[in-house]
Amino acid sequence: MSGWVERSIDIGGEPLVLLEAGKGRPLLILHDELGPADWQVWHEKAVAAGRKLIMPVLPGFRSDRLKWIRDVRDLASFLGRVLRQEDLVPVDVIGFSFGGWLAAEMAVANPGQFRKMALVAPFGIKPAEGYITDMFIVTSAEYIRMSFADAAATPEFSALYGSPDPQTIEGWEDARRECAEIAWQPYMHSPSLDHLLGGVGALPVLLLWGDKDAIVPESAMRAYEKALPHVEAKVFAGCGHRPELERREDFAAHLTRFLD
Repeated sequence: MSGWVERSIDIGGEPLVLLEAGKGRPLLILHDELGPADWQVWHEKAVAAGRKLIMPVLPGFRSDRLKWIRDVRDLASFLGRVLRQEDLVPVDVIGFSFGGWLAAEMAVANPGQFRKMALVAPFGIKPAEGYITDMFIVTSAEYIRMSFADAAATPEFSALYGSPDPQTIEGWEDARRECAEIAWQPYMHSPSLDHLLGGVGALPVLLLWGDKDAIVPESAMRAYEKALPHVEAKVFAGCGHRPELERREDFAAHLTRFLD
């Protein structure tokens, strides 16, 4: 987790860890289904651009779970309280995969808590064609490799995923268990989300994904495009589910331009 500084807060008697880095306008990062992200090149670029990064370690994802959180909308409500308590509203947000779905649910509940929202290959909408890959029928290592179009050509792959230690693998499994608790039925989507997204109104949204994504099919991304009132989309050619790693320079450039 080099680059991150941990800070613990109390939310209505419930503990929550925030990973933070940099100074400047806050950028809320909602991590993916395997838990909080290790330090990456795009994080460094965001800090260099004058951003304070704030990434909550979601309950149950390498942290103690909160049993009363039964689904993603419960989690979205919990994080809304975090933003109010930390006086972050309105804040820029970027959500990755599961975290993208979470950001979308938060925006549906209260679009005013965000200034701008970037969604990176988000779960949340059932694809009209194809299906969201079942992360529970493969190992976590296999799932990670499936999320890259070309892992061997991705400079950060080896450092982040090449030789995971037992603690890291255990963290991935904790995260997968929490996904099973709150996003199993129906699997990784909400039947109502696409109907509700129109309510985010004038909130600017950036949708980012790769055309070789083997986790979330293109039809789900197109459904997000159709449902969101003010959205721009960037598709990275020859890229899988993790454009922040496979196309890190272009990814950082597009994100910076959008947020600024």
